[in-house]
Amino acid sequence: MNPSLSKSAADAQNPSAGTPAGRYDRVTITLHWLTAVLVFTLFFLAQTWGFLDKADRAPLKITHTTLGVTLAVVIAARIVWRLFFADRIVPANVGLMNIATKLGHLTLYVLLALQLWLGFLIGWSGKKAAVPTFFGEIPSPLAAFTHEDHKFFENIHGWFGWTIIILATVHALVALFHHYALRDNLLARMMPART
Repeated sequence: MNPSLSKSAADAQNPSAGTPAGRYDRVTITLHWLTAVLVFTLFFLAQTWGFLDKADRAPLKITHTTLGVTLAVVIAARIVWRLFFADRIVPANVGLMNIATKLGHLTLYVLLALQLWLGFLIGWSGKKAAVPTFFGEIPSPLAAFTHEDHKFFENIHGWFGWTIIILATVHALVALFHHYALRDNLLARMMPART
């Protein structure tokens, strides 16, 4: 039996233990917060360069694409880690709340994956047909796109960005509600353990 699982089950059955129903492992916690920082930074950059002259937007845009590629690596690492290596902990909710939580997480994962793919398509449908990053350009493996395709990808990318930010904000507010209103230590599951 997995020791971490049995410990989590014990914690869940003993609220007086003062710990949440299992804390996520360090890698899961690190990847979670790294994802959050990257998502909000990418959104901030995308909303910022519109206030600049076109000639001054290049540094922000290449930072955006570099962080986007970094986020793609982080999301891939999260999926692999979660499927094969992460500790299995007791769900924080039961019944409909558990189903809603899982659907919310799945929705965010799917939207992030689609958003990242759209980001690549925007770069590949541009004039250079490559995604520029600080590490070099990532050339397109696909056939040439039209200008209309490029604009379509950009529009959908923008809508997805707002949707992800809204869902991520709701996700954060729900976690804060659990922590401060329900006082169930839910937020502590995704915080590093205190030494």
